[in-house]
Amino acid sequence: MSDERVLSVTEAMTAAKRALEGVQLRVVGEVSEFNDKPGYKAAYFTICDSGAAMSCMMWRDEYRASGVALACGMLVELTGYFSAYVPKGRMQFMVRTLTPAGEGQLRLQVAALARRLEVEGLMRPERRRPLPAYPQRIAVVTSPRGKAIHDVLRTLSRRYPLAELLVAGVQVEGADAPSEIVRGLRVVAEAEAEVVLLVRGGGSYEDLMPFNSEDVARAIVAMPMPVVTGIGHEPDTSISDMVADLRASTPTAAAEAVAPSVEEVRSRLRRESRLLVRALAQHVQSASHRLQRCAERRIFSEPLVMLGPASQTLDVLEMALQRALPARLERDARAVGTYRQRLATLGARMLERPSSAFRLAAARLDDLSPLAILGRGYAVCFAEDGRTIIRSVVGVDHDSRVRVRVSDGTMNCSVESTEMSESETSRMDRTEE
Repeated sequence: MSDERVLSVTEAMTAAKRALEGVQLRVVGEVSEFNDKPGYKAAYFTICDSGAAMSCMMWRDEYRASGVALACGMLVELTGYFSAYVPKGRMQFMVRTLTPAGEGQLRLQVAALARRLEVEGLMRPERRRPLPAYPQRIAVVTSPRGKAIHDVLRTLSRRYPLAELLVAGVQVEGADAPSEIVRGLRVVAEAEAEVVLLVRGGGSYEDLMPFNSEDVARAIVAMPMPVVTGIGHEPDTSISDMVADLRASTPTAAAEAVAPSVEEVRSRLRRESRLLVRALAQHVQSASHRLQRCAERRIFSEPLVMLGPASQTLDVLEMALQRALPARLERDARAVGTYRQRLATLGARMLERPSSAFRLAAARLDDLSPLAILGRGYAVCFAEDGRTIIRSVVGVDHDSRVRVRVSDGTMNCSVESTEMSESETSRMDRTEE
């Protein structure tokens, strides 16, 4: 219009800036460029889809507060508004909030789980168990209808048909897949397999999410035998791959990892057989040489070479013994004679004091003997029975029979009369008074 005022470039860009900033939008796109150099006040990146690209800016404080580490290829969801950078005449989207979207969110969750399991030590190399060289029982946990089971069966039948194969058919996609995989692992553990293959074919990131389950990861770690994973294609790496004892790029590679080639086994057996024959021949030759050396020793042709010194030593000892025995016996006989004389002298001295005491005791006993008293003229009067001693005239009747014992015999007497002594009569009178 002719009456409209003509604007300067600065005024025009300022008007556009005000108009754009009045529109709040929510946008989803994939990060194609990202620039976060130290010292910048903002993070600059570009999101795009199949038909367009959009430059974005987010102040550094708000970017850090979002907790999202942007990277090319991430799918993100933004809220904000468009604005214009007046000095350069460029339009850009001013980001107020930033969150991962779709697969990007899933990848962040998986990365957080991986960091937590790594802190627990579930991914340490020293925890991984070695694979058996020649397993007799191999178990496969996978979908019974997928391509992966056919790849494993074909590889094992071609490389190592000697092993027994156990197949636990489980669901490997969908919400119930993690619990199904855990159940399959427990079943093959109870079947006492020597090694377990956990495999599935390729798919989208969402399709492989059951193998990023924490329950599946802990079930793999708890298995009593080694677990080999072959999940998806070469670029795909899941949590199950990280905690497994061995990670293969594909199901076929997993089967090749646990199954030695029959041709390789045959070649190794032939090589070991040749080495064994050579080693046995060398051992026999060495033993034959040692036997020949032993047979050439003088000890086997002339035994006296070994027995001669011992025989001479025995003769010398015999002669020394013959000389030593008579001298020793003579010396012992002299010692016995000396001890006999000393014992006789000491015995006589030892008996002197007891003999003297014995004589004194015998003399004293003889002095106290009733026979000695009788020998001095005394007599003992017994009743007629010959046992009861008559000590008093009281109770002895006239014409009583008594037996009188003197030093050389016994007399049978008859009592004609009794007479009490004056002293006893006086004592009795005093008693009556």
